[in-house]
Amino acid sequence: MRLNKYLASGSELSRRKADEAIAAGRVMVNGHPGQPGDTASETDIVTLDGRVITPAVNTTTILFNKPRGLVVSRDGQGSPTIYDRLPPEYQRLNPVGRLDKDSSGLLLLTSDGQLAHELTHPSRQKIKLYHVGLDAPLQPLHRQMISDYGVTLEDGPSRLQLERETDGDDQHWIVSMHEGRNRQIRRTFAALGYAVETLHRTQFGPYSLGNLAVGTYRAITPQS
Repeated sequence: MRLNKYLASGSELSRRKADEAIAAGRVMVNGHPGQPGDTASETDIVTLDGRVITPAVNTTTILFNKPRGLVVSRDGQGSPTIYDRLPPEYQRLNPVGRLDKDSSGLLLLTSDGQLAHELTHPSRQKIKLYHVGLDAPLQPLHRQMISDYGVTLEDGPSRLQLERETDGDDQHWIVSMHEGRNRQIRRTFAALGYAVETLHRTQFGPYSLGNLAVGTYRAITPQS
C-alpha cells in the first residue's frame, strides 16, 4: 500500500496531508524517514510524530450497475432501494455520490471513508461520464451555451462537456462533468426546455462499468 494511503487509513490525515507530513519528515518507516512514493505493509512499523499508525483493514468496495427505479438510500419510502439488490455482506456499504431514482449506471459503494472522500471532494475534480437521451434534438445554440458559457441554475452556473453518441444524432449525448450537484444534468437541460429521458453513468474517476450487466455488481480493489 502506498505510504500516503497507509497513513490516511490509520490517522486523521487525508492523502494530501499525509504527503505533506512525509515531506516534512514527520513519518518514519522501520526507524527511517519515509519518502514520497514509498510503500508500507502490515509488517512495517510506521510512525507519525512518534505515534504508531495502524491502518484500517478489511475495507470493501463494490461497483454496482444500478437499474432505473431504485433509490440510492436505505429508506426508499415505499420505493425499492439499491440495498434490495445487494446480499447481506454488502448492506453496510455506503454509496459514493448519488444517482437519482430514474437514472442508471455506475455506482460505487464502500466501507472506505478515505476513498469516498477522495472521489467526492470538490478539490479532487473526478471526471464522470454519462450517456444522456433527450426528448428532442439539442439545438446548436443550446449546445454552445452548455459547453462554452454554462447555464445559470439556482445554485450557480452549470457547464458540461458534450459529445454526440452518433454522428448526426442530436438527441443522444455523452456528457462529461467534474461537479456532482443534485440532478445537475437534468436541471441544466430543463433550463433550456429539454427533458432528459435516459441518464446512464458509465465512468466515475478511474472506475468504469465495462461489461458489467445491469443490476449486477462486483467487488473491486480501489485504485491508489
